[in-house]
Amino acid sequence: MPEYSKSLVLPESRILERVGEMAARLDIDYSDKYPLLIGVLNGVFRFMGDLTRYLTIPAQVDFVRLRSYSGSTSSGSIQLVKDVEFDIKGRHVLVVEDIVDSGYTLQWFLKKLEERGAADVKTCVLIDKTERRTHETRLDYVGFTVEEGFLVGYGLDYNEDHRLLNDIYHLEV
Repeated sequence: MPEYSKSLVLPESRILERVGEMAARLDIDYSDKYPLLIGVLNGVFRFMGDLTRYLTIPAQVDFVRLRSYSGSTSSGSIQLVKDVEFDIKGRHVLVVEDIVDSGYTLQWFLKKLEERGAADVKTCVLIDKTERRTHETRLDYVGFTVEEGFLVGYGLDYNEDHRLLNDIYHLEV
């Protein structure tokens, strides 16, 4: 794995604290529902695991894999590599994402879920990165807002590297 210069943005202790706070809010907001949490792979695996560990409400979990990036650059098109396996018609769906950058991929996916008849669709995002936002996308639950920089760690990657770092770093590429 190539070495790059990196600087700490969020330590694991602060990430886990905030994830616990988000789960507590979801427990309240979904207390009378049976939500389907849909994680967007690959980057969401750490966030989704920790979030569901803190939740106390009953819920179901599924994953999708959407591809729109190559390295640090968006390809401009979206591929649905792995689809939801549950029927979402009439379901309360919570899309769980590691990071929202341009907003294009999330906006595209939310539209697809709404077209499939979900009762409601909300978003739960660890990082709202505003630097390259080109598509307005509704973010219902946000862990952190980061203005700029290429982030790695806690599931976030650069060319599939750095996902296993426990903290989140700004990577100089």
